[in-house]
Amino acid sequence: MDSRPGIERLEQLLRQLERSPAGGHVSLVGAGPGDPGLLTLRAMHRIMMAEVVLYDNLVGPEILALIPSRAERHYVGKKAAQHALPQDEVNAWLVRLAQSGKRVVRLKGGDPFIFGRGGEEMEALLAAAVPVEIVPGITAATGCAAFAGIPLTHRDWAQSVTFATGHLKSGVVDLDWVGLSRPQQTVVFYMGLSAAAGIADALITHGRAPETPVAVIYHGTRPDQQVLVATLETLAQTINAEGLKPPALLIVGEVVRLYRPN
Repeated sequence: MDSRPGIERLEQLLRQLERSPAGGHVSLVGAGPGDPGLLTLRAMHRIMMAEVVLYDNLVGPEILALIPSRAERHYVGKKAAQHALPQDEVNAWLVRLAQSGKRVVRLKGGDPFIFGRGGEEMEALLAAAVPVEIVPGITAATGCAAFAGIPLTHRDWAQSVTFATGHLKSGVVDLDWVGLSRPQQTVVFYMGLSAAAGIADALITHGRAPETPVAVIYHGTRPDQQVLVATLETLAQTINAEGLKPPALLIVGEVVRLYRPN
């Protein structure tokens, strides 16, 4: 079979990527959930052409290894209650770097616009008249669930899926628990491990069955991926018994019953 037309098309796409913004600018790049094979072509190109990279805690080491040695790299990640830099300072740093003429990549785990503070950074850059582009990435919910073999929707089990955060700006989890507790849906909680007990209690209190299955996915899509299955009723006990630490994703819903360990 002649593969040349496909190769030529790929070469054409790569040439198009060469037409990246000129001068100082910022690319908000989604690095996906961890596996470097899930990077988009555009994300890969922007990383390799960067002069400065500001990266998050959730960007895996295999992806960081793609950053060219000539590029400056700065960790600005955020863990629970531990920020390398306050968000306002990160915003200001991005502005200064771009205004100095640098090609800047703000590298984020998952997708920049899904619980990645990409919207806040874009606002700050636009307010300073700094050119900014958004490079989408595979968000953790879809990437981690697929690698674990858990469909987020299923005609028999879940006709909708909702992404929610387990950690709000105020530090208090105050969500639409009535809506999140309705049956026939999947709910994925980002940054929810530390608040897992409260999340489970709130869902049960608002009507979700205690025996509803929950998957906890640690380091999804990475070589050390770990998947634990519990129920809302046993979730906190399971997490404590296994000693799991963030980052991990919680998937709540009947679709978790389809998970099969390797």
